[in-house]
Amino acid sequence: MRVVSLVPSLTEAVAASAPGALAGATDWCSHPVDLDVVRIGGTKNPDVERIVRLAPDLVIANEEENREPDLAALREAGLEVLVTEVREVPQAFRELERVLGACGVRGRPRWLDEAETMWADLPVPSRRRRAVVPIWRRPWMVLGRDTFAGDVLARLGVDNVYATHTERYPRVPIEELRSAEYVVLPDEPYRFTAEDGPEAFEGRPCALVSGRHLTWYGPSLAEAPRVLGRAIAPGG
Repeated sequence: MRVVSLVPSLTEAVAASAPGALAGATDWCSHPVDLDVVRIGGTKNPDVERIVRLAPDLVIANEEENREPDLAALREAGLEVLVTEVREVPQAFRELERVLGACGVRGRPRWLDEAETMWADLPVPSRRRRAVVPIWRRPWMVLGRDTFAGDVLARLGVDNVYATHTERYPRVPIEELRSAEYVVLPDEPYRFTAEDGPEAFEGRPCALVSGRHLTWYGPSLAEAPRVLGRAIAPGG
């Protein structure tokens, strides 16, 4: 198999489970850190012509991360495109199994079984918090309804204030966000840091978390409960 991945999560999953299958990946595919493949641009602006020249057997994409016009252009060029949809943790495991099977992986990788078991056996949170989860500033945007990251946090005891919003990633004035009792700040897609983000919520507790563990669905799922749980724990 020759595979081109347009999704960082799936790039990491395929690299871990089908070594040598990846022929190309996006500029944002940062894991594994030693990945040596042709780079084909960003998730939102892939170089369609370069992908076609790579002559992959399969292109793997995601309905949220990638644009339909790019996927349509790849199909029109005669390439097979597999598109995932992931809005909750159990769905991630089903989609990963589907993708890896399409990439020629026989059986379920151990890391996938271990990650699924870990999430299935999560202890019931002793305390729940309601939080806003900014993903961008200038303008401020937050997690809204029906998101994978929102489901991840809910399973760890953090309920998204905007989980019932009509939009998945609404723009919300900072004045409204400051009324939240708790703030979760991931380092992607916007790179919030200790110096860039918490100062906007003076007096409110803020948790800086790994965006890879919050939003990626791949081998990082096995580490996510521990890594995120430590970051969002009271006093963490």
